[in-house]
Amino acid sequence: MADDDMKGPGFDPIADEYKTYEDYLDNQITATDMFYLEDVELARHLVELGIRGNGEVIRRDEFEQRKEAAEQARQARLNKKPKKLASQGKNVEEFPLLQALKDREEAVRNGKLTTIIFIRDVNSKKQEVSGYIDFGYRLKTENMEPYFDRKKRLMPRPTDLSFYNWETQTSTSNPTPNFQVIADNEAGLLFKNKRDRKVINVDPRLKPGDNSTRTELTTPEFLQVSFAKHQLVILLFVQFLLQQCRSGSNKGQKNGNR
Repeated sequence: MADDDMKGPGFDPIADEYKTYEDYLDNQITATDMFYLEDVELARHLVELGIRGNGEVIRRDEFEQRKEAAEQARQARLNKKPKKLASQGKNVEEFPLLQALKDREEAVRNGKLTTIIFIRDVNSKKQEVSGYIDFGYRLKTENMEPYFDRKKRLMPRPTDLSFYNWETQTSTSNPTPNFQVIADNEAGLLFKNKRDRKVINVDPRLKPGDNSTRTELTTPEFLQVSFAKHQLVILLFVQFLLQQCRSGSNKGQKNGNR
């Protein structure tokens, strides 16, 4: 276990407590499980599948990513050197999304803020996709400087919080060190902040949650840009213009964010 004085921004209790993924699985195996199964590998497999255990089980790849992110955060605390911002020195005033991310980057990096980005656009295969991106997690796992240099375009991926491909009907959701995804409920897609345990509702037709506000912005770049602010959490929703990417056919109206 890490000392209390090391539990600063970026601290992940799961990554800190368990040295290996097997240790994490073993913690959810009971004496009763072993009595009936008599095979620790089988018991681990059942926990990993969610058949046994005491709650939501993270996958092996997420565990490794969280271990890596936790180690990077630990090293940053030990070094106590300010990390160069990916947006530092970048002139993005004419690009509202990048400017909004630049304004928040430092607070997100030091753990004072978390940000979710919703993007809906057409990918390189001309397929319409949408998704919710944990900005803080991207900052930890990817070099974001090319985005602020406008050499790369920020797009949702199947590994983000939520992803949907409107052409293939492919849908994925993944928890991050900052957010838990709550998808199977009558309220639609929700995200729970793992720090303050507050639930964030991203449905634009509803209030985002207690002490939260959403602000719509007008920009020629995007069809819709809105902000929903809640104490530790700022949600940044961006919907790219799709008309110029379509082949002229009307794909039909798609209601709501998926």
